[in-house]
Amino acid sequence: MDASPTLYLLSLGCPKNRVDSEVMLGSLLDEGYKLVEEAKDAEVILINSCAFIGEAKQESIDAILEHAQLKESGRCKALVVAGCLTQRYADVLQQEMPEVDYFVGTSAYPRIAQILKGERDRAFIPDPDYIADSKTPRRNSMPRWTAYVKISEGCDNKCTFCIIPTLRGLQRSRPIDDIVAEAHRLVAEGAVELNLVAQDLTAYGHDLPGKPRLHDLLAALRDVPARWIRLHYAYPRDFPDALVDALADQPNLARYLDMPLQHIADPVLRRMKRGRDSQWVRKLVRRIRDRVPDLTFRTSFIVGFPGETEAEFQELCEFVEEMRFEKVGVFQFSREEGTASYDLDGQLPHRLKAARQKKLLGIQRRISREHQQKLVGRTLEVLVEGVSEETELLLEGRYMGQAPEIDGKVYVNRGQARAGEIVRVEIEQAGDYDLVGGIVGADGPAQQIGSQRPAPVRPRFPILKH
Repeated sequence: MDASPTLYLLSLGCPKNRVDSEVMLGSLLDEGYKLVEEAKDAEVILINSCAFIGEAKQESIDAILEHAQLKESGRCKALVVAGCLTQRYADVLQQEMPEVDYFVGTSAYPRIAQILKGERDRAFIPDPDYIADSKTPRRNSMPRWTAYVKISEGCDNKCTFCIIPTLRGLQRSRPIDDIVAEAHRLVAEGAVELNLVAQDLTAYGHDLPGKPRLHDLLAALRDVPARWIRLHYAYPRDFPDALVDALADQPNLARYLDMPLQHIADPVLRRMKRGRDSQWVRKLVRRIRDRVPDLTFRTSFIVGFPGETEAEFQELCEFVEEMRFEKVGVFQFSREEGTASYDLDGQLPHRLKAARQKKLLGIQRRISREHQQKLVGRTLEVLVEGVSEETELLLEGRYMGQAPEIDGKVYVNRGQARAGEIVRVEIEQAGDYDLVGGIVGADGPAQQIGSQRPAPVRPRFPILKH
């Protein structure tokens, strides 16, 4: 390959995987690689795979096979597959995919540049024990105004449906000072919002000396000049009052909480080994709701778990009706080998799981529509992200209650703004998930100040979500 080989990177799966991709990207760019936007132009194609559930595995396999064709029709000289699929199925993949040159596990990211220099081995699958720190080369793949911060890696929970501890190892938290240093650097580079991610956000710190807690980390982040610091993947087992107080009172914390609850029926929670019963969960949700004004509460549920009865599913539907969550994701149970739930009795047919998913999503769509309608007439702070992908006549952005990639948009139909700027928008219309309004005090049509579609400050690469 050339001294400065071209690189295309495709990252699949969750934002935590995106951070890993950004670490590999930073390492390779430091070694002189040049990022390209089209896979056909790349000498090195790097796919960071996902293997969380069946759909994600299939998406990863399809992407690998599709890009493997470029070894014949494009410039590709090396096809590299990293991430969870590799960590989980390295032996099988090496046999079934001879077109892949290197397989890189979830803790081999720091070696990616050395691997591509021509290591003799084809697979690098160390035990999962690595986590990047603030000094690790990393290139933010998001627009400059937003970034993810992974505060810990791995997970100590034993949820029976989840393969993550096998793929990612036990929990490894980063020291507070190290996270704060990265947060300051990202803001200095232009980030307006930071999204804290981990496999289990609320377990942060129990593995560190002195056992700091998540609220201790948030207190240390109080002086970081980000407008919004958002909390994702907050496991509900332990949510102390100090954490509720921080969410309610700390100025730079977004009034947004992503807490996957997974179910509410006690028999299902026990089979899932979630560690808390329905009474605990209900009290926790009400306590957070009562004490955090204007909170956007996002959660997710699994339907069709082995043995889930119609009555237990109905209890879940009634819980969603009662709690009126702003954002809800609903997933069909995916039977994954290597998890405790794989061998449970009472496996349900796909058609029943699909029907339950459709019903619960329908309930939530109506609730979401009602929440959205209540925002009409209000003035919200909106982070403008540029000209809309739908039409050049609108700008688009997000308010505090809309996380990047997973929530809706605010479409701006009047006024001028720069991408990355926060403006006040009066909401005039609401759909099921998106909002429309004009910048306060503006009369003319929406217009982006500067170039119509500005080039991102840093390289970007496509992200697919499972």
